[in-house]
Amino acid sequence: MSISIHEASAGVFIPYLSNLAGLLDRAAAHAQSRNIDPAILLSMRLAPNMYNLTQQVGEAIRHATVACGLLAGREPCAFPAGVPDIGELKARIATAIDFVQNVPASAIDDAGDKEVVFTFKSGTTRTFTGRALLLSFSLPQFFFHVTTAYDILRHAGVEIGKRDFLGAR
Repeated sequence: MSISIHEASAGVFIPYLSNLAGLLDRAAAHAQSRNIDPAILLSMRLAPNMYNLTQQVGEAIRHATVACGLLAGREPCAFPAGVPDIGELKARIATAIDFVQNVPASAIDDAGDKEVVFTFKSGTTRTFTGRALLLSFSLPQFFFHVTTAYDILRHAGVEIGKRDFLGAR
């Protein structure tokens, strides 16, 4: 059995971005039911030197869209600067899902051996083949940030479980 680059990228990013939006729904409901400012949840982090929840969500979005953009030779979607609230984070997730869904599968599938250059926020670059970018960098980064967002919410007392992370499949 073989799996295409598109299935391994868009086929993974889309459902887990949807699950991430669901986690944010649960966070909003938790904040409302306990009369907590949602900004408090969004600013939480697991350790002082880690990104907060807002940044974890932003990084998950970034790795999904940049990976698909690089694989397909398209510019990924960009988001305005500033500190988004839960509604804006969900809108960004929806935009990311739309972007990933609309990248032609053939463009991604043809990128396995193509050389792509990932640019870090610092401006430093790293060259990969499309396959290596996806499998050894973008997917691990994506799951790190989605998992950390989930962990922050669990730590904050939001009633979520593994099914919320994995989704109903």
